[in-house]
Amino acid sequence: MLIESRPATDPEIATLVIAQQRELREADGGLDGQVFLPHDDVRYLAVVVNGRAVACGGLQSIDAETAEVKRMYVRPAYRGRGIARQLLAALEECAFGQGHSVICLETGTYLPAAIALYTSCGYDRIPVYGEYVDNPYSVCFAKRLPVAA
Repeated sequence: MLIESRPATDPEIATLVIAQQRELREADGGLDGQVFLPHDDVRYLAVVVNGRAVACGGLQSIDAETAEVKRMYVRPAYRGRGIARQLLAALEECAFGQGHSVICLETGTYLPAAIALYTSCGYDRIPVYGEYVDNPYSVCFAKRLPVAA
């Protein structure tokens, strides 16, 4: 397994994001009505197994202190192997390397596995923020990153 940086325009990233959006619409029944619009400033990481991207996650700067995890997704056939946990740790390292001290994210109330992952990785629930404020199905989390020694 390899975790590598990929541009937002990478075709494998685009395929994973589309699969993620499709799966979200199936999970939420179209409840939240949000459609992801890719941002040019999102830095993506891809998890590559046998030459194929099987998972992705993006990182977007909100401000000098805070970065947001975007579009975390692992193909269903690769779940249960710790890939999401390793990808999240790599995204945290990227955020720290970019000078951020806080990392936050949004997920849906209808995604208990995602909520369990984030809480088990040290994320605390926070009030919904930004574009998620008016979405009753949004749940937001944040984690303070360790201070450099």
